[in-house]
Parts: sequence; C-alpha cells; structure tokens
Amino acid sequence: MRFHQGVTFLPTHEVVDLAVASDDLGYAGLMISDHIFNARELKSRYTYSTSADGSPFWGSDTEWPDPMCFVSGLATVTRNLLFTTGVFIAPARDLVTVAKSVGTAAVLSSNRLRLGVGVGWCEEEFVAIGQEFSNRGKRLDEMIVALRALWHEGWVEHHGTYYDIPACKMLPAPSAPVPIYGGGGSPMALNRAVTLCDGWITHGSGPEEHAWDQLALIKGALAEAGRSSDDFAIYLAVNAKPDADLYKRFADAGVTDMLCAPWMSVQLPPDTPAAKLLAARVEACVRFSDEVIDKVG
Repeated sequence: MRFHQGVTFLPTHEVVDLAVASDDLGYAGLMISDHIFNARELKSRYTYSTSADGSPFWGSDTEWPDPMCFVSGLATVTRNLLFTTGVFIAPARDLVTVAKSVGTAAVLSSNRLRLGVGVGWCEEEFVAIGQEFSNRGKRLDEMIVALRALWHEGWVEHHGTYYDIPACKMLPAPSAPVPIYGGGGSPMALNRAVTLCDGWITHGSGPEEHAWDQLALIKGALAEAGRSSDDFAIYLAVNAKPDADLYKRFADAGVTDMLCAPWMSVQLPPDTPAAKLLAARVEACVRFSDEVIDKVG
C-alpha cells in the first residue's frame, strides 16, 4: 500500500518543506486538490455540503495553487514522490490547455504525475473561463480519450463530438502514459472510472464504515463492467486513528493507495511562530511514518 499526503488547506509556502520531508520519510506521494478561485457570490451547491445552504466548508481565503504549476515546482525538490490530483477539474478548461499543461508537468516530474479528474460542482468557475457547465461530464469522457491521443510525440490529432483538434505536434510529450484516475462517487463517476480510467479516487473521508462502503462501491462497479481490479488503482481515505493493522486490512481488500494528512493533527495556538508550526507538522509526519508506513510496508 502506498500512502499519499493530502496538502489541501496547508499554506502554499509550507508545502515545499513538507514535500521534501515526505520524500525522505517514505511517503509515496502528495495529493493535490483543485479550484480556480473562491467566488464571492456563490449560487452553486457544493456536492458534499452539510450546510442547509449548500456552501462549502472552507473559507474564501483558502489557497488553491494551480495544480500543474505546483507539480512542476515540487518535482524539482523531490526525487521519488508521486503527485496525484484529487481531483483536477479538467472540463473547466479547454482540451488543448489541459493537454499542454499536464503533459509539460509530466515531463518535468519525470512521469511522476497521476491525473485524477472530476467534473466539478462550481458553475461560477466554468462560466468565468468560458466552458459549458451542463455537459461537463460528457466532455470529460471525451477529454480522457483525447488526452491519451495528444500525449504522443509526432503528429497527433483528435476528432470527436465536443473537441476537434487538427494534426499538430504538442511538445514536450510525456515519455510514458500519464495514468488517469476518475474521482467521485456518483453512478456516472464510478462508471467513468471503471470504463475509461486507470483507477479511482474516493470522494471524501469518513469513518471506517464509510470507507468500507466506498470500497464496496468501486469493486461493485468494476465487477459490473466486467473489469478486473488488477492494475487498477484504488485511492481511499478513512477518518480513524492511525493504525497499521487497519490499513493492512484495507490493503488485503484491494486498496492500493491510502490518503492521509498527519500534519493536520497538530493543534497549536494561532500566534505560534511559523517555523515552530512547520516543525511540529513535520514531526507529526515522522511519527506517522514510524508507526504506520514502516509497519504496513
């Protein structure tokens, strides 16, 4: 089982130090989230909101660094870490921009990028960029096929329902296929993952029972599609006290990748000096590595 540190909500300026420490401590990678901006006036309802008005649980000052810039920068200071987007809202961008930025990040990271994709929920972002919101799922399905065609050296092209790209050379091109993972728990998202993607990323963290339910959902979707779980990545998250035996049970059940964020366990006063706070977060990552990663193997 591989462990990936979620860095959503970690101040951007701290991620480099945490990435370097994670690389040395045996973490497999980082999980990077995606939003383009926080809208002042938000009419869209957050898919997993627990509020009556459908608002997200994060504040308007939350930082959302561009995922491909993030990956390209972090790749220069790490050697082994994988970088997974969980998830990149691909249909909020145009196909060529996605192919170009993701392909470049894959090259600069020496093929350490894993592209987790989803349809998104914030219509305001789509409108601002000029992308259609209502057909985003269908466009994402075609985009997955098109991206694989465009990430090759030489002349590439794609002709489909939503995208029509004439023959062109888009260099630099990744020297290996970029794995694409589908995110989300809806029937359409699960079907996309098992029919078009190389793996699946859970759509949230919850108690152990919830994690087992999520695992059952994706395994059921794989079975329905007549697809083996061999060579299919399953990213799961569980909101429970870190326990090596628990993670071993999930690994035995077919989970290939586990999401974690031990740095979030650090609770210090708001006026704590930045250096002391970062040191405490790194120490929490050290403990998780010693108590979990080393024991799970």
